[in-house]
Amino acid sequence: MTDVPLTGTDPLAPDVVLADVHRGVGRILLNRPKALNALTTPMVAAIDRALEAWENTPLTAVVLAGTNPKAFCAGGDIRAIRENSLAGDTEASERFFAGEYRLNARIAEYPVPIVSLIDGLCLGGGLGLSVHGGFRAVTENAVMAMPETAIGFFPDIGASYFLPRLPGAIGMYLGLTGHRLDAADALYTGLATHFIPADRLSKVTDALAGNQGVPIDTLLNGLGDRSPVASSGLAKVRGELDWAFGSVTVAEIRERLHRLDSPWAAATRDILDAVSPQSLEITHALLTAGRQRTLRQCLDAELRLTRTTIRTPDFLEGVRAALVDKDRNPRWQRTSSAGEASDPAV
Repeated sequence: MTDVPLTGTDPLAPDVVLADVHRGVGRILLNRPKALNALTTPMVAAIDRALEAWENTPLTAVVLAGTNPKAFCAGGDIRAIRENSLAGDTEASERFFAGEYRLNARIAEYPVPIVSLIDGLCLGGGLGLSVHGGFRAVTENAVMAMPETAIGFFPDIGASYFLPRLPGAIGMYLGLTGHRLDAADALYTGLATHFIPADRLSKVTDALAGNQGVPIDTLLNGLGDRSPVASSGLAKVRGELDWAFGSVTVAEIRERLHRLDSPWAAATRDILDAVSPQSLEITHALLTAGRQRTLRQCLDAELRLTRTTIRTPDFLEGVRAALVDKDRNPRWQRTSSAGEASDPAV
């Protein structure tokens, strides 16, 4: 990268975030490839500092991407959060979540258009970096998801704001199941705005820099190819999905899935049976309340919930099973999801 280096990084892990200005376009690269660009507190702070430094700079756009073709960003470093909880270091986790959510709000309110280039995994915190910006271009390798219920957590980074605003009951479905969207599904739901083949991503910055005054939407469409949205798997099950996940309780969702005689419904029941019952309740209540909240109100509610959720047995067990021992066999404290979340933060 060339021109005006701006971003300070973690002295123990130098260059995990790279930032510069190139011909009037700000560029931020996540550069933690071995960890699939999973976010740490220093990475969040570095991105935030770069954006803050550029707020009053006459930029055409800010491009946000990753250096690893396998991942734009695989989310937050949730193993570190578990370690903080086991060590009783609540302040470290608070710094991470509070900083991450401030960054999410900054991206949503940023005065310069932000263009995220999503090639590979974009999970959890990766969606927090991308979805709040105006432009999200996905490649044929893109995979997007909010998989938190599988680790005893809940969809955060403003998900309680943007998921309820997706068409129909898609947001509730994605939040409860952690379903992974390919490029077609991402475009169908609106989580992605454009499709650009992976071998053309390198042209985006120069296109933005060399065509100032041309709408970004026009430039991205010009770099793209025929949209794969017509092949969306979610579109094919949309009727069943809306009927089942439009229910007012998790118990009713299960009941409707039982009444549907389809392979999709059976597979979805299996997913709900496998994830944390506690997380299902919290997520359903959080997304329902989020329909009537602003983004900042949603982020505030999510921050309050993190303080209690990351200390629960389900969170500690879920992260252990998925990311520490990797046996994929969590033993949740509860075996059913009857009832609703009662945490006052929801």
